[in-house]
Amino acid sequence: MITLKTYDFQLPLRHVFSIARESTSVQPTLIVELTDGVHRGFGEATTNKYYGATLELMRESLESVRSIVESAEPLDPEKLWDKTWPLLKGNPFAQCALDQAANDLWGKQQGAPVYKLWGLTTDRIPQSNFTIGIDTVEVMVKKLLEMPGWPIYKIKLGTKYDLDIMRELRKHTDAVFRVDANCGWTADQAIEYSHELAKLNVEFIEQPLPADQWSEVKRVYEKSALPIVADESCICEADVKRCVGHFHGVNVKLTKCGGLTPGRRMVTEARQLGLKTMVGCMTESTVGISAIGQLLPLLDYVDMDGAALLASDIATGVVVDHGNCIYPAANGTGAQLTAS
Repeated sequence: MITLKTYDFQLPLRHVFSIARESTSVQPTLIVELTDGVHRGFGEATTNKYYGATLELMRESLESVRSIVESAEPLDPEKLWDKTWPLLKGNPFAQCALDQAANDLWGKQQGAPVYKLWGLTTDRIPQSNFTIGIDTVEVMVKKLLEMPGWPIYKIKLGTKYDLDIMRELRKHTDAVFRVDANCGWTADQAIEYSHELAKLNVEFIEQPLPADQWSEVKRVYEKSALPIVADESCICEADVKRCVGHFHGVNVKLTKCGGLTPGRRMVTEARQLGLKTMVGCMTESTVGISAIGQLLPLLDYVDMDGAALLASDIATGVVVDHGNCIYPAANGTGAQLTAS
């Protein structure tokens, strides 16, 4: 019999982390554990004000599917997702934590990493960026210099001095830059900035406009000097096809879509439609990062630096060392909870 347990933790950050719409210094997160009495599988979802995800709502949602989960033998993550989604579709963050835990437990039961059970290899996988949150120019430079040697840095923008930030940061590293405006620009700004950012070795711009501005983002797509990648405009499976002709790529967030099961479907569809593929993280522990690691063979880009942003972690598993993903000698997603 499978047993469902939940834990919540307060993850301390190295620095106050700011994007265009909010700032935080401590990130609450929910960990789901599924155990068969021999193996323990772990999954994670952080709270998020923008999407209305709270610890209380996630726990309540998971209680509503406890009987389904605890009777799921033999365990099949995809079938479990299908059975629980009708009850959890209003809370994809809870579904994500459950689905990650199911995949982790399944892999441990099968005696192999999840990506291998999917028929994938890690011969060619993308490097991760390290994210620099919004602050004063001086503090952003300090944050960059504290984490030297990463091949790629993602810079959060959405201020009145965005180009000044980028020009100053460029003085301190030759690494590739990515830019994430988190819905903070207008179409005219995005088009104008793209030409300047292209001169600063920026690889792409992520979500420059608010998610509902489809006609405006199409204009950016057509006139931008850089590729445009959807984030807030690509939440669930139905959004992928809509991004064609509006974005050059999609950034799939497992918490937003409901876990590894739909996330893998979204990435596969995006590849078939000719879109670049990316998976991004929240400010998660190594539990969530280990789940993302299973998708790397399917991706063009990845943002899995969440655990690197923490002052202290609660788990072991997949490690991101200066952008390089290092897999543990473990099955499932490789996650193991070290806190209690």
